[in-house]
Amino acid sequence: MAIPLQSRLPEVGTTIFTVMSALANAHEAVNLSQGFPDFDCSSRLKELVTHHMKAGHNQYAPMPGVPALREQLVRKFEQQHGHAYDSEKEVTVTAGATQAIFTAILALVHPGDEVIIIEPAYDCYAPAIHMAGGKVIRVPLDIRGRDMDTSLIAAALTEQTRLIIINSPHNPTGVCFSESSMQSLERLLADTDVMVLSDEVYEHIVFDDKVHYGLAKYPGLRERGVVVSSFGKTYHNTGWKLGYCFAPEDLMTEFRKVHQFNVFSVNRPMQHAFSDLLAEERSYDDLSAFYQEKRDFFCRAVAGSRFDFTASEGTYFQLLDYGSIAQEPD
Repeated sequence: MAIPLQSRLPEVGTTIFTVMSALANAHEAVNLSQGFPDFDCSSRLKELVTHHMKAGHNQYAPMPGVPALREQLVRKFEQQHGHAYDSEKEVTVTAGATQAIFTAILALVHPGDEVIIIEPAYDCYAPAIHMAGGKVIRVPLDIRGRDMDTSLIAAALTEQTRLIIINSPHNPTGVCFSESSMQSLERLLADTDVMVLSDEVYEHIVFDDKVHYGLAKYPGLRERGVVVSSFGKTYHNTGWKLGYCFAPEDLMTEFRKVHQFNVFSVNRPMQHAFSDLLAEERSYDDLSAFYQEKRDFFCRAVAGSRFDFTASEGTYFQLLDYGSIAQEPD
């Protein structure tokens, strides 16, 4: 006899990534549905992982992450964004960016809280909000203007708004939020208690001389914000599931309370390897040019088709309008 269950996520099935990747495999098709590279990560990085495995770094890492890696991440972040987080109290290494996002939402959102997300959105946001007992408030991205529309966010704010999730470069549209929109968001939230979760996993993949304007550049956002990023997107190893996040001490304290019970700590030899690699080189500086060549190749290939599109400004993705082909929903 089947045991009657009450689903925590009754409207959620298998993710579209799993469905489309399975179809691509079944039909031996090129898989354009899921964001992972079809080439290997660096041989040097694999050498470093092997070295640290053989060196005996195979037991639990410290809960927030290996200290040397956290120090390297803080150094890298300060070079890029001009702000130095505290490596001991304000950065945590996670089992991928999705775990960091889920953990941040569980730590910060309480039953009945409203969370604003900008749609279309990465598909983990809404389920995590539901799991925390929050209410999803959906605000559309300004696709034509290719930016975050803070006037729509302002209209969606209520006394119940607890958190806003932003994502730039944006998955799946490839839009990079402008500095003016980030400044506008900073002004909008100045007299509120609303927090911001900034998903910046594609920070190093921006095109056409665009600039990534990260949350930490803006003091009024930084003081209320959690920044999430990913080794997998930057170093071509999405299967390793290693990410990290920065936040002020008060927010990170709450983050770690949840992190220690849903993961505790993450892959130790890989953490040591990334620490060494960050000390040795800055291959992420060349990542935008590397991926723009691939974006341009793809855009040239579909330019003569009936798809309508504007070339993406960042990320792995290229959004295509199929209105000239069919009127079916996506």
